[in-house]
Amino acid sequence: MTHDPFLADCRARLAFDLFSNTWNPVVLWALRNGPMRPVELRERIGGISSKVLTETLRRLRANGLVERNERTGSASRVEYRLTALGGTLLSPIDAVGAWAFEHGDEVMTAREAACTAELQADPSSP
Repeated sequence: MTHDPFLADCRARLAFDLFSNTWNPVVLWALRNGPMRPVELRERIGGISSKVLTETLRRLRANGLVERNERTGSASRVEYRLTALGGTLLSPIDAVGAWAFEHGDEVMTAREAACTAELQADPSSP
């Protein structure tokens, strides 16, 4: 078996696909300290709608990274927690966060320069 990262079934491509959705690593990071109810997750994360959170949790469950626990009693409640597999992604997420903290200003400066250059090249664009 070859390890070509451009092949659809390559494991590296699968791993990068997990990070391609903005909310996947955010939700995983939010769950790092233990189980949370959906409303708690939304409060901790901020800026995520209930619909997008639900879709993200379903996607993470389908990939074996998060598990759903439903507790019954006087009031049933649902909690989500990282699986052991999901916990293995915390270190890479932390590394990407550290990189962003260290190099984020450089990226923003490059972005602003590119935007300025684009506006100068085409002054009719908004």
